[in-house]
Amino acid sequence: MKKIEHIGIAVKDLEAAEGLYSKLLNTKPYKRETVESERVTTSFFASGPNKIELLHATSSDSPIAKFIEKRGEGIHHIAFAVDDIEAEISRLKDEGFTLIHETPKDGADGKRIAFLHPKSSGGVLVELCADT
Repeated sequence: MKKIEHIGIAVKDLEAAEGLYSKLLNTKPYKRETVESERVTTSFFASGPNKIELLHATSSDSPIAKFIEKRGEGIHHIAFAVDDIEAEISRLKDEGFTLIHETPKDGADGKRIAFLHPKSSGGVLVELCADT
């Protein structure tokens, strides 16, 4: 893994969260995007070399809506940049990690993604991200 790619934060009200993070980071979001397959709208902020991804559910049955219902708003996942996502999936599977996605899928911000199940990664939802 190369670096932390971004930190994902689940939010109930995207407009309010964008306002909060605009003030906190002293910058506006650089991109808003809907990912239909995940039933989520994302909003990205750059903070130096780091990124924050706000995640807002577009459906009551989306993973983000379910997360907020169980745990409330807050940090949802940490994403790591990888060069070869297929090789990293294979390596992590061989290391005993449980994958939510064993095949990469299209995600936000022009990335191919896959998630590790938090039960196998110390209670943290981990996302692997590779450039498309």
